[in-house]
Amino acid sequence: MKRLTDNILATLPKVIVLTAMAVIVALGMSAQEPDKRHVTPVKPETNRVQPPPKGTDEKIIQQYISGDSAAAVAEARKDSLRRVYYHYPLLTDIAVGVNLAEPLFMAFGQSYASADVNVTLNMWNRLQPTAEVGLGWAKSSADDLNFTYKGKPSPYFKVGVNYNFLFKNSPDYQVLLGIRLGYSPFTYDITEARYVNSYWQEYLTFDIRGEHSHALWGEAGAGLKVKLSGPWSLGWMIRYHSIFNYGKNEHSRPWFIPGYGPRNSSLGFSLSLYYTLPLHRGSNTDKP
Repeated sequence: MKRLTDNILATLPKVIVLTAMAVIVALGMSAQEPDKRHVTPVKPETNRVQPPPKGTDEKIIQQYISGDSAAAVAEARKDSLRRVYYHYPLLTDIAVGVNLAEPLFMAFGQSYASADVNVTLNMWNRLQPTAEVGLGWAKSSADDLNFTYKGKPSPYFKVGVNYNFLFKNSPDYQVLLGIRLGYSPFTYDITEARYVNSYWQEYLTFDIRGEHSHALWGEAGAGLKVKLSGPWSLGWMIRYHSIFNYGKNEHSRPWFIPGYGPRNSSLGFSLSLYYTLPLHRGSNTDKP
């Protein structure tokens, strides 16, 4: 018993020493932890809030400030798509034009002309309903005619629509495909008509005056419209047209149809000077 007690007393100092050393090591490790945090401090610039890109929508900025970053990122993506594929308002602009093509041709010797005023409503910078109101007249004694044809100044009307293939771009420049439906009631005279009597070998002349007729036709065309300066633009279109029906008289057929041209023709051309009025603020120039 005495020997056991002596062994315990002999071992006790070693246990105390080892325990003390363990406590000292543990305290030293815990004391070093704050020093590690000071070795790599957070740089002040990493906490700095970067300003949003110029032009960022206010709604997106508020979402970032409120902490809703996921919604802000999604909205920013939608905003960027809107900038790439800009959508113009329903009523983009309205243009009033004057067709100058055939009066110019008539000044250089053409024997007929059709001049009109047209109004075009630009919707989404894509679809463009249009209406034309004009006046046509003619006077021709062509070599292939055995009479003189005089088409009295008569009205004509056209309605249709254009499609702008550059709808994602500025309205200042357009590539157009259009269709029209035209109608005209008109009056004409045929004078100095020559008739050969084969039996008597005599030439007879006669006049047919005050003939009334009408015509309904369709057109399909392609053209361009470009900005000149300010609200002024110039547009031209090549048109293929075909008559659906026209009024036939007992003694004559119309040679010229106002707004259409010679009855046997299939091509037409228009050259219009436009004045454009924007219907939505920024619709002409504020494409991002």
